[in-house]
Amino acid sequence: MLKPILLVEDNPRDLELALIALERSRLSNEVICVRDGEEALAYLRRTGEYAARHEGNPAVVLLDLKLPKLDGLQVLEAIRADDQLKSIPIVMLTSSEEEPDLEEAYRLGVNAYVVKPVEFSDFVKAISGLGIFWAILNEPPAGSVRPAGRLPEPC
Repeated sequence: MLKPILLVEDNPRDLELALIALERSRLSNEVICVRDGEEALAYLRRTGEYAARHEGNPAVVLLDLKLPKLDGLQVLEAIRADDQLKSIPIVMLTSSEEEPDLEEAYRLGVNAYVVKPVEFSDFVKAISGLGIFWAILNEPPAGSVRPAGRLPEPC
């Protein structure tokens, strides 16, 4: 069974564009969408409304930097501090080209930092490439594939 992609994005326009891009890449992975940092951690930790979801981590987390409640850097730091979550690939997907943001993301353990392209066609190419690499080509750690069964609701 394919592992889902967790998309953490609060901007409705960017969320829609990312979903279109992932769909165009023809990935079969389910995409789970959450809108803020707290919801992302609740999903990953299986707490709150996500307490009943199946065990297992997503293939990749596409994480926006500027989020409500907890920003992307705080979410990244919490994931890397958690033994159950720290091996999940995290891609920071952001509009910030600020060097301090980039440096802090890598200091905290991000796997990739991608600045969202302005042009739609470039955005689609970037997201498609990320999805294909992390969901298909990347080899996850042993035992990290989610068992078969009922899936969480998609976006």
